[in-house]
Amino acid sequence: MSMPSTFTASRGGMSPRATTAYAVVTAVSFSATSSAPTPLYHVYQQAMGLSPLTVTLIFASYAFTMVATFLTLARLSDYVGRRPMILAALLLNSISLALFIIGGSVPILIAARLVQGVAISIGMATLGATILDADRVRGPVFNSITAFTGLTIGALLGGALVSWAPLPMHLVFVVLLGVTLTEAALLTWVPETIARKAGAWRVLRPTVNIPAAALPALLRLTPLTLAAWAMGGFYLSLMPTLVAVATGTNSVFVGAAVVSALMATATLTVLARRKTPPARLLPQGALLLALGVAVTLTGVTRQSAAIMLLGTLIAGVGFGSGYSGTFRTLLPLAAEHERAGLLAAYFVESYLAFAVPAVLAGLGAPVLGLILTSKLYGAGAIALALLSALTNSRPRVRRCTA
Repeated sequence: MSMPSTFTASRGGMSPRATTAYAVVTAVSFSATSSAPTPLYHVYQQAMGLSPLTVTLIFASYAFTMVATFLTLARLSDYVGRRPMILAALLLNSISLALFIIGGSVPILIAARLVQGVAISIGMATLGATILDADRVRGPVFNSITAFTGLTIGALLGGALVSWAPLPMHLVFVVLLGVTLTEAALLTWVPETIARKAGAWRVLRPTVNIPAAALPALLRLTPLTLAAWAMGGFYLSLMPTLVAVATGTNSVFVGAAVVSALMATATLTVLARRKTPPARLLPQGALLLALGVAVTLTGVTRQSAAIMLLGTLIAGVGFGSGYSGTFRTLLPLAAEHERAGLLAAYFVESYLAFAVPAVLAGLGAPVLGLILTSKLYGAGAIALALLSALTNSRPRVRRCTA
């Protein structure tokens, strides 16, 4: 397949390789801003006397605006071009980071997350499509690692700066704001990778634009998507508090490290298994995710940080395998002008699974206790993962007529 004509027509801009690098790094930074507050949730909870429900609402609020944006604005880049939408996402992300820097109250934190949700959904959908425009061979692999890499960096950076740097509740957002503004400046040299087309106003009507060729695969992969992203939501919202409750540690960095272990292992798994066929990755990923959650819950029961970490590492391998297999199954099924739409549909499903179960856990924790809530939550994820393993292990035979 040939490179989009906009590259060959571009003068004085980045090469396709540099454009890919810019899109990957920028996508990673967007993902990092979403996990940077994770180590701070336990700090906010103690400083402001917040309930688990309030913590999960702060965490999940951005996911709901993400879903709304994925259904509308996130698809605009297929029509108006990638560059304008990247710029809009960067500017909105800057506003959200400025609100985090102001901080100090629940309404401001929720407002920051709401704006962040719009920014990240536009940014991830548009940058994911840009990566595929610029590098169709390695694009699916890059798209498989940007989210996990960013989540790892954001949680670790936040945990380290909260634990050991001055201005612990603000510095991580100052650093990320500087990165975001730098990326906005560099956008001047990024070429447009897609031709504009008519119909932009139509996409502002909330719809799920799934290419017909991709729909059966998307439905088949739904249980795995729900299980993986529900666990991701729990880790990024309540896991630091669960680590403190289950092990008795007061270290913010330890909780952040456990969260980062899940995401870092997933990233390394995607890279290590990038040549493994998706048909093998999907059932293996589902089984490993189920096993990892079971081991993690055993660590909670035994109040062992080591067993919780082991389970997290196993779950991370499963998460990475399933995520990579899903992307590499779905993305080749979309044409050039369907890519952002398909990514938007996938992320709608993912972030609903990311947010809704976490909020339910926040509701259940004051009544059932955080430990029992985590066990029930994990049991649901295990059931979905095992269902996915069964579904994706069935051979799909094409019948041919003579």
